[in-house]
Amino acid sequence: MKPTVKPPKSLLRKVGRAIADYKMIRDGDRILLGVSGGKDSLSLLQILRHLQTYAPVHFELGVITVDPQVEGFDPKPLQTYYDEWGLPWFYREQPIMDEAKTRLDGDSFCAYCARMKRGIMYTTCRQEGYNVLALAQHLDDLAESLMMSIFHGGQLRTMKACYTNDDGDLRIIRPLVYCRENQTGAFAQAAGLPIIPDSCPACFTAPTQRAYMKQLLMTEERQNKHLYANILHAMRPLMVESHEQELTL
Repeated sequence: MKPTVKPPKSLLRKVGRAIADYKMIRDGDRILLGVSGGKDSLSLLQILRHLQTYAPVHFELGVITVDPQVEGFDPKPLQTYYDEWGLPWFYREQPIMDEAKTRLDGDSFCAYCARMKRGIMYTTCRQEGYNVLALAQHLDDLAESLMMSIFHGGQLRTMKACYTNDDGDLRIIRPLVYCRENQTGAFAQAAGLPIIPDSCPACFTAPTQRAYMKQLLMTEERQNKHLYANILHAMRPLMVESHEQELTL
């Protein structure tokens, strides 16, 4: 079985703290990790594999990839990568982009795609006996979602760090919520992870609100090195589980 690349302590500390703060992983959990083939999800896969070797709780790990059937996205080469680790990989295909052309109702493509992928992952968790779905959004993603919600929705909302779905049978966790995107990018490059280029081609071919917010925050951070620490402090009450619907921006 292929050995796991040890992640840097800076990443492990932040992931460990997030898991502890929100009680994300519990003994006996069967975790299905959503992996697109991008730097963030592949980094989280390495981190969770590493945690399995010494964590005080026992948990199982599987991987799911949802292929929205957009041109240029081909995650199938990762099959060998997962096989070398002995990881179960569930590959699901659905023409989400084509469906969006006729089903969008005021949403962005990204929001529609996120909801459709989430439904497919929920179904697979139930069919295959997983009780936890792990997603790889990081602090940058949460900050961008907060800004989008404020600017375009007039609400203080962002993604939750850990919550139970409406049906009460699945727990959704985001272990990277304290980590920066540049940290996962640096680790993925240093570890030589087999990143699939342009893991969401639709987002690269059409500028999005999220891309604008990313650039805005990047500009502000040049003037304020504590920007993301301040945003995290402000977001903490929004990141805990509540009865409000999960934000999928």
